[in-house]
Amino acid sequence: MPSEKILASKQARVAELSELLKNSVAVVLVDYKGITVEQDTQLRKELREADVKYFVEKNTMLKRAFNENGVTDFDDVLNGTTAIAVSANDQTAAARILGEFAEKSETFKLKAGSVEGEYFDETKILALSKIPSKDVLLAQLVGSLQGPIQKLAALLKAVADKDSEQEAA
Repeated sequence: MPSEKILASKQARVAELSELLKNSVAVVLVDYKGITVEQDTQLRKELREADVKYFVEKNTMLKRAFNENGVTDFDDVLNGTTAIAVSANDQTAAARILGEFAEKSETFKLKAGSVEGEYFDETKILALSKIPSKDVLLAQLVGSLQGPIQKLAALLKAVADKDSEQEAA
């Protein structure tokens, strides 16, 4: 039986994790075995730059934190080595960065995740990782809108030039 002090610290950690999960928009669980310290450092740097919290946590602590929020979907994947990535702002950042890394690695695997409270299994998380970032999507939208507008402007200018030529003649 653990001492009162250890039990209190574990309960505090579960409460902290539960609050973090409650305030997140995206969560991704990964099996991180087989990566080097150098790879882990680079991965953590990319995630930090995207404002994603990434850390290793005991499966029992994560399970209790998820259960405290009424989520039992992750119970089956909380085994083996588990790291968690949590994003409070971007729904795809964690999945995108971790998915890109998993494609390069033979041992690093995506386990599961959730976006806005909806559970995603490994297949869905992998599909989510293929979605471009919000900035890229906005740039693509602007680019697709810019082409027709430029054509319209050129057409209007040509009509105006033609009218001014006819008036001069």
